Amino acid sequence: MGRPGAGRVRFGRNRGVNPGVTLDAGPLIALDRVDRRVLVLLARADQTGAPVIVPGTALAQAIRNPARQARLARLLRQPRTHVAPLDRVDATDVGRLLATSGTSDIVDAHVVICARRSGTGVVTSDPDDFRRLDPNLALTVI
Repeated sequence: MGRPGAGRVRFGRNRGVNPGVTLDAGPLIALDRVDRRVLVLLARADQTGAPVIVPGTALAQAIRNPARQARLARLLRQPRTHVAPLDRVDATDVGRLLATSGTSDIVDAHVVICARRSGTGVVTSDPDDFRRLDPNLALTVI
């Protein structure tokens, strides 16, 4: 775990962030690989009733065979899980964020928009991209 904070499960309460989480594609993929860090994070969200936000763009990046991705399918069926679509308003906000940050990853920008709107931190395996989009974003690195 060479990165500072890698594997640390936190919900950002100390940073004024809601106790829920917004998931990037990395944690969704890790869930089906039975990554203990993601399992612990989701178990804690379940225990506390914290919302789990899954941007539709991140889901599209992670889902390949729903019949074989049982853990991901189970997460999506949970009442605390919200799949956020990329609608007209979010698409416009994503485009603006990409323009101001000088980046081009639509999925990452949508994750940031969803996290900002829900007031949650982001769980990711790629923190550098998110730091370029929003240096003040609360991140949990897995």
